[in-house]
Formats: sequence, structure tokens, C-alpha cells
Amino acid sequence: MTGTRHLVDPELFDLLDLWPAVTLEESLLPLVRAPGRIPFGEVENPERVDKQELAAPGHDGAPDVPMLLYRPAGSTGEILPCLYHIHGGGYVGGAAATMEPVHRLMVEALGCVLVSVDYRLAPETPFPGPLDDCYAGLAWLHEHAADLGIDPERIGIRGESAGGGLAAALALLVRDRGEFAIAFQQLIYPMVDDRTCTAEPNPSAGEFIWNLGSNRFGWRCYLAAEPGGEGISPYAAAARAEDLTGLPPAFISTGALDLFIDEDLAYAARLIRAGVPTELHVYPGGFHGFNVHKTAGVSRQSNRDAEDWLRRHL
Repeated sequence: MTGTRHLVDPELFDLLDLWPAVTLEESLLPLVRAPGRIPFGEVENPERVDKQELAAPGHDGAPDVPMLLYRPAGSTGEILPCLYHIHGGGYVGGAAATMEPVHRLMVEALGCVLVSVDYRLAPETPFPGPLDDCYAGLAWLHEHAADLGIDPERIGIRGESAGGGLAAALALLVRDRGEFAIAFQQLIYPMVDDRTCTAEPNPSAGEFIWNLGSNRFGWRCYLAAEPGGEGISPYAAAARAEDLTGLPPAFISTGALDLFIDEDLAYAARLIRAGVPTELHVYPGGFHGFNVHKTAGVSRQSNRDAEDWLRRHL
């Protein structure tokens, strides 16, 4: 790669300067897991949104799964739709609490409940542990929807990056187990295909924020095996699924410079061919994580598009 900075939306340059340019490996995990690494901002007007800490029983004797629930202040007694959120972090980092400023704003804007799940991280807990945690939390949420003031017919899932990969896999698992249903899946630059690690690189994508080396490390930790090989479960990498029929409506967005651009386009195309109502957005000049920028026009547009779609589907 000869350098793709000239393709970056100029309004995003300051975000690149804030974000360390590193290739992830084990010694850097403490940095990845440090609070405040990603600039999500500060909590505004905390009195407008109520917060509750929850815990769901873990799968098959696993530890309880912590979750954070947010709902509009004063909405106790109302039955509201719910967005079940899965944070990103390359399967090795991130935490529900780090996105609280964003989650509170989403709850205000959408008038919904938002539940964010704190799944266990790789490499300490490889697949299927993190996905089991996400399923256990969602199943518990459905079971206790009435007590929580949630409409079980209007629970959808959303995730970014590895959280998007988990959300896509969770949609497959929910479909296949048939114990309950979800209303939709919103996948923001989702990490859905380990085979990107071994495919011919896209010369215009993957230079910034999350590069090929980091991707290999994240997948290796999550799979407890080398990525790109045979026998990888579709519940680990959703793009491995042979049958995508019967999945809930999908929204996929990504930046044109994101390492995941090719796998995301391919997954969206396969969803469409499988008859799944799918909305796809690609943002020129956007690299991985570009949508966290507060003022750049491309970031604001991507967040508006995602919010508008959620409003229509909640």
C-alpha cells in the first residue's frame, strides 16, 4: 500500500491524529482496554435518561452477563421498543460503559430502551463464549420484557465492528434456535469474515485505525486458531454461513477506506440475494471508526442515516 491519506475526507484528519497508529498485539491489550481510548465524549444531561445495571445468567454455568439499560426519564410504566447493543473492540477490547454518552443520546433521540451487553473478551474467552454471552443476555431480555417495560416484538440488535460481527452471528443463532425473534439487525462496519485476513488486500482500504495485522490478531484471539482456514463456524464469522434466508431486515454501513469494505459489501449482496430487506451505505473518505467524529459532515450523515433507519424499524 503506497498510502491512502489523500483519499481521506479532510474533515477527519484530526481524528486520525488523535487515534494511535499501531498494529495490535498482545502487549497492547491494556491500551486497547483502557477507558476513554475512543473519544465518545462526555455524558450530557444525565437527568433525561435513567440508567439501570442488570445481569443475565450465563450460558451453561458461565458467569453472569452484565448489561446496562437506559430508558427515557419519566417513561416508567410505558412499553417501549428496545435496541440491544453489542460494542466493538476487535473481539479483544471495548466495554458497554465506554459508549454511555452515545447511548444516552440515542435513547433521547429514538424514545426507546437501549440495553448494552458486556460480553467476555478474547483471548481469555474465545468463541463461542462472547456469542453465548450475547445470546444469554438477549434471551433474558425477552423473558423479562414485561417487567422492564419493553415490547418483545420490537427488540432489534445493533453492533459496530466486532460488535457488528457478533450481531450478525447472533441474528443467525436466533434464527436457527427459534426460541424468540428479533425485529432487525443494524451492522456498522461489521467484522464478519475472517477470510479477509488471507484474501488479496484491497489497495485502497485498511491503512487506518484497524489494519490487516490488527485484524489477524483479533481473529486469532477470537477463533483460538489461525483465521482463513477450514472449518470455521458461521456463528463465529457470519460470512461463512451458507444460508442467509429468513434473517431479519438489515442495515449495513461502512467507510470506503475501511478494511472491512469488501466483506461488508459481499455480505450485504448475499443478504439481498437471500431476500432479506437490506439497506447498504458506503461513505467515501471514511476509515474504520470514522463515525465517532462529532462534526465531520460524512460522520454526521452516517449517523443520521443509521438513526433514521432505526426510527423506522423500532
